[in-house]
Amino acid sequence: MIHIPAACGRLRAFWSAAACLAAVCLVLPSMQAQSSGQATQGGPSPQTGATPAAVPVSGAQSDSSARQGTVLFSRHVTDDGQTITTGRTVDSVATGSVISGPVVSGAAAAGATGNRAALPPLATDAERRAVGYTSFDLDVHLRPAQHYLAVRALLGIRNAGSVPLRHLPMQLSSTLAWQQIHIAGRDLSFTQSLINSDTDHTGQMNEATVTLPEPLAPGASLQVDVTYAGRIEQSAKRLLAIGTPDNVAASSDWDRITSGFTGLRGFGNVVWVPVSSAPAILGDGARVFDEIGRHKLQLTGAHLKLALTVETTAAESAAGQTPNIALVNGQPLPLSITQSSDPSIPSLAIGRLDDATLGFETINLFVASRTAHTLPETTLWATPASGPNVDAWSDADSAVLPFLREWLGQTPHSRLTILELPEAADIPFETGAMLATPVRAASSDVLDNIFAHALTHAWMMSRRAWLSEGVAHFMGTLWMEKQRGREQALAMLADSRQALALAEPSSPGEGDGQPLLTATSPVYYRTKAAYVLWMLRSLVSDETLSAALRAYNPDADRTPDYFEHLLENAGQRRDLQWFFHDWVYHDQGLPDFALDNVYTTPTALNGSYLIAVSVSNNGYAGAEVPVQVISDLSTVTQRAVVPGRGKATLRILLQGQPTEVRVNDGTIPETDASIHVKQLKTVPVPASR
Repeated sequence: MIHIPAACGRLRAFWSAAACLAAVCLVLPSMQAQSSGQATQGGPSPQTGATPAAVPVSGAQSDSSARQGTVLFSRHVTDDGQTITTGRTVDSVATGSVISGPVVSGAAAAGATGNRAALPPLATDAERRAVGYTSFDLDVHLRPAQHYLAVRALLGIRNAGSVPLRHLPMQLSSTLAWQQIHIAGRDLSFTQSLINSDTDHTGQMNEATVTLPEPLAPGASLQVDVTYAGRIEQSAKRLLAIGTPDNVAASSDWDRITSGFTGLRGFGNVVWVPVSSAPAILGDGARVFDEIGRHKLQLTGAHLKLALTVETTAAESAAGQTPNIALVNGQPLPLSITQSSDPSIPSLAIGRLDDATLGFETINLFVASRTAHTLPETTLWATPASGPNVDAWSDADSAVLPFLREWLGQTPHSRLTILELPEAADIPFETGAMLATPVRAASSDVLDNIFAHALTHAWMMSRRAWLSEGVAHFMGTLWMEKQRGREQALAMLADSRQALALAEPSSPGEGDGQPLLTATSPVYYRTKAAYVLWMLRSLVSDETLSAALRAYNPDADRTPDYFEHLLENAGQRRDLQWFFHDWVYHDQGLPDFALDNVYTTPTALNGSYLIAVSVSNNGYAGAEVPVQVISDLSTVTQRAVVPGRGKATLRILLQGQPTEVRVNDGTIPETDASIHVKQLKTVPVPASR
């Protein structure tokens, strides 16, 4: 039976579905799995869709002697391109299912009928990764009563590869059908391929591949006009296929279009906006999450416009399910409601996002019918059933505000929006200054922790993940320090140090490290970033770091060294280039300190000792490490910069017989440990003459 970590269900974890999936993957055997699919020219009818034809699944043998433990599930690709799964499966999610249909080519396709022989997908992974999206202009129509979505999208696309791009692959969730693709006013034919990929909740994506009239040169751009439609209902097929308990899978993959609530989190959960991604399957290491991170990084800086129309039936209106809140990437959209007096004609809710610049995020959309509650710096949209819990949430908002204002400034850049999810067990999701979460009854400690993290996003709205997510995680640890002391805060930080140490390369050039500037994995842009901010506290002082965070302007952050210079100018001018070189601009791995030698010498001053401490760093990242010497009378702490592959010696004058030396206090992550302790033997004091 698969063990699902309890943290998946904790409100304070702030995990998206992808983060909960990561926890599931960590407890499964690491398998070599590949995604495959088969294509036919054409696609299903946009009105009715088509049911994929299931390919028979045969058993797969595994060499159990090559692994420790029990294989819970296994996937491999056969010679004919089918994905074979053994273990628990759901329908054909893990099989090489096929979409069959006619060639789609505008008017030329109108008379085409019948099925074509299955073909392999035309696009390669290299072509998929070469497609970069620079802009999205989306006209979105929803019919919640039918779970229906129809979109016309104008896409700005750039060849981010190094060779001319012959094929243009684009993907959607497997339940959506491509209708038309236009380039330069021409209606182009395309193939549709159902490919296996767990970056969508169904475990599959519908890939349209266009053969371009002329290859797109490296760095060149074009505009693509596409239309697509289909139904999006809740699906947990990808999780059920790997044996996840039904209730856990449902609470993680809650994306859907339905009356009263629509939640579409985007790539990694439900692919409702076109993407170009290499297929990835859960169980293949961290490939799914690496692909999600790569996609978010590629979208950073892209422009988004969106027009939204939601049709509400008379029955939905009578049931109080007319939408009154819509959010795109955390930004509330004012809705204009047009009520219909004719029961046969739906009412309309219309909203528009004129222009937004994407950060490290997917494109997500939420539409709901909720009751608004105004908190001090938060608007809470809750269901009537959660009304009794609102006061406690409001108290938590008020409790953490003075702390956040002291660190980040009096006024946030925007209000925080909290949107209640449909089910009490649903896993929270955050994007920008929005938190989608159950509004449950909880202790003040839990709610305070939620607001310390979530409200930080209302202040720190950076497009850089290491600042947006890192500062929020950092402020959560500072709140813990304020409430329960420094040791508890460092213990909270240390909970994820081992995962960071495992992810980091042992030396530069060995392994796939990630500089914070371009990090795509949460263990870097959350965990490592929080450690970096803790180290900066010691380097420049709390006051200077706070001043830099207050002065941060996301619109002015146009160069990699913007935050470095902001810090250097916020307090006493200090050169921080060496630190940012090792910890932000490059990935040098982690330090590996060693307490080499300690020499204790009595001084002429009565009861005083001079202690020489030699510290070496076997890692490649330098750091200013605290060295603490303790006696029965006093404790003295000094700091020394120990460069990568270097050494440093400190001489510390101490009152009283020294008994212990400590190197590092837990604020600097290391490969093996974060605190080094040496007990000292008593040094005899020379007899006075």
